[in-house]
Amino acid sequence: EMDDDDDIPQLSSHTLAALQEFYLEQQQREGMKTSQGFNQYSIGSIEEDWQLSQFWYSDETASCLAKEAVLAAGKGGRIACVSAPSVYQKLKEQDGEDFSVCILEYDRRFSVYGEEFIFYDYNHPLDLPENLLPHSFDIVIADPPYLSEECLEKTAETIKYLTKGKILLCTGAVMEEQAAKHLGVKMCKFIPKHSRNLANEFRCYVNYASGLD
Repeated sequence: EMDDDDDIPQLSSHTLAALQEFYLEQQQREGMKTSQGFNQYSIGSIEEDWQLSQFWYSDETASCLAKEAVLAAGKGGRIACVSAPSVYQKLKEQDGEDFSVCILEYDRRFSVYGEEFIFYDYNHPLDLPENLLPHSFDIVIADPPYLSEECLEKTAETIKYLTKGKILLCTGAVMEEQAAKHLGVKMCKFIPKHSRNLANEFRCYVNYASGLD
C-alpha cells in the first residue's frame, strides 16, 4: 500500500533541528527585548563586575570612544576592543554601520556575542585563536584591567599583535611613561569618565592623529 507522505519532500532531521533551534533563539531574543525593554547590546544587559576589575565608562565617554574608533578604522574597518566592554557595547548599538568589531575579554558573559567574543587573559597575551590573524585590525582599543606595568606590558603584546598600526589605550595618568615605552602612545586632551568615579585619574593615549585632542 502506498504511503501518502512519500511525495512530500522531507527535511533532514539535522536541518529540522537547526531550524527549530533558530526559531527558539529568535523567540527568546524577541521575548528578551519586550519583557525587559532593552536591546541585548545596551550597557544594562551585562553589568560591570568589580571582581573582574571591570569599570564601565560613562555613556558619553563610551560614545565618544566608539565614534573615534569608527573614524580611525575607516570604511569597512575592523575594530578590536581589548578589555573595553563598554566601548564594544556602544559599537554594537550602531548596528548596520560599515565596520566589524571583536571583543577580547576575560568575562565569559560576553560569549553571548557569539563569534565576536574571544576569551582573553592578559597573563597569556598571545594565547589567541588561530583565525585571529596578526595585524588584522585597523584599530585596537584597550583598557588593561590593572594599573601595573606588568599588566600593561602583557596587554601591549596583544595590542601589537592585533593592530595594523593604530592604538587607542585607556589607562591611568600614572601610566604615561610606561604607555610611551611599551606602545609609543601619547596622552590626549580628552578625559574619559566612568559611570562611577574612580580614585585614579584616567586618560586616553594614542599613536595617531585622533579626534580626541
